[in-house]
Amino acid sequence: MDIQPFKALRPQPNLAQQVAAPPYDVLNSEEAKIAASGNPYSFLRVTKSEIDVPNITDIHNQQVYDKAAENLQTFIANNTLLQDNTSSYYIYELTMNGRTQTGLVAVSSVADYNNDLIKKHEYTRPEKEQDRIQHMLTIKAQTGNVFLAYNDVPAINTLVASIKLETPLYSFTATDAITHKVWQVSNANTVQSITHIFAQQVPFTYIADGHHRAASAAKVAAAMPNSPNAQYFLTTIFPASELVIMDYNRAVTDLNGLTEAQFLQQLATDFEFEKSPTPVKPTALHQFGMYLQHQWYSLTAKYNSYTTDPIGILDVSILQQNILYKILGIADVRTDKRIDFIGGIRGIAELETRVNNGCMQVAFSLYPVTIQQLFAIADNNQVMPPKSTWFEPKLRDGLLTHLIN
Repeated sequence: MDIQPFKALRPQPNLAQQVAAPPYDVLNSEEAKIAASGNPYSFLRVTKSEIDVPNITDIHNQQVYDKAAENLQTFIANNTLLQDNTSSYYIYELTMNGRTQTGLVAVSSVADYNNDLIKKHEYTRPEKEQDRIQHMLTIKAQTGNVFLAYNDVPAINTLVASIKLETPLYSFTATDAITHKVWQVSNANTVQSITHIFAQQVPFTYIADGHHRAASAAKVAAAMPNSPNAQYFLTTIFPASELVIMDYNRAVTDLNGLTEAQFLQQLATDFEFEKSPTPVKPTALHQFGMYLQHQWYSLTAKYNSYTTDPIGILDVSILQQNILYKILGIADVRTDKRIDFIGGIRGIAELETRVNNGCMQVAFSLYPVTIQQLFAIADNNQVMPPKSTWFEPKLRDGLLTHLIN
C-alpha cells in the first residue's frame, strides 16, 4: 500500500476538544446547530457550514460551501488551527466503554483506490458524492476521515505501541464519554519505517466507513491533476484485531396485511422460534431476536445453505430474503419507507420503544457482521446489503485535516 505522511492542519492543543466535531454525516443541520451553539471553535462550522448561513433552505447551495471555506480560513487566520511544518504520521486512539482502538492517520493513494487495492463493500449515491466533491473543491481541504482496516502486521502494532508511550498532542474526553488521544510521528526514520512496512507487508486496506468520502476524493483528484496533495486522501487505518462492528437492527411499520397468527405461521417455514421473557440480543450467527406485540421471540434459521456465499451467510441477507421480502413484501430496503434501521449504539431497548409507541409493528435484532466477513466480501468484489455494519466509536472531524491546494 502507498501511504504517505502529511502536514496536518490541526487545532491548538488547548482548543482541541472544542474544535473536534462528530462526522458531518451523523448530524442533520438542526442537530449540528445545537451541537455548535455557544462554541465558536466547533469544526461543524466547516463541515456543516449551513449553520452559519441565515435563512438557507438548500444545504447544497454554493453559499454553504463558500461559508465553509470562509470559516476554515478564519480558523487559520486566528490561529485556532495551525499547520505542521514537517510531514508526519499521526496515531489516533479512541476509548469507548473501556475498549480502546488505535489507528494510523496517513494519506492514502487515490491510485490505490482506483486500482482496488483499497477495497470497497458498499455502493455510493451520486448526490452524496457530489456534496463532498463540491465541499473539497471549494475549501481545498479534506476534512472527512476515511476509516480503513487491514489485517494485523506485528511490526506496525509494535511500532504504534512504542509511540503511545510518549506524551500525546491531544488527550480529552468528549461529552459522549469517548476519550480521544493523538500523537504526532515526525521522526524521519520512524516515518520511513512506517511507509516501508505498509509498502512491503500490507497488500490491501479495506474501507470500513467512508465510502462516499473516498469516492469523492478520487473524483477531486481527477479534477485537480496538477495538485500532488489531491492525489492522496485522508485516512485512519486500524488493525482488524482492534475493531468491533456493532449490530444494525431493523424495524417494520406493518405485517403486510397479515394477522399476528398468520405472520408467525409463515415465519415457521424457515425459522424455529420461541417466546423469550427477556429482550433477545443474538450471540451467534443465524440467531435473531424479534419483538412483536410486546413480546420478544428468539429465532434460529432452520437450515444453513449459505456457507459458500459470503453475502448469503450474512444474517442481514437471511432476514431480508426469508422475512422482509418473502413475508413482509419489502423488496428494496433502500427505497421502501416501511422499514427503518437502528444502529446498535442505541441498544435493543430502542427496538421495544419503536414498537411500543406504535411507530413500528415488528422489530428484529441481529448478530453483528464480523470484520473478517467484511474482508471476505470485499475480496470477492461483492457488495454488502445496505445498513449492514455500524462502527463505533466515530472519528472526530477537525483534529487532523489534509490541505489539497
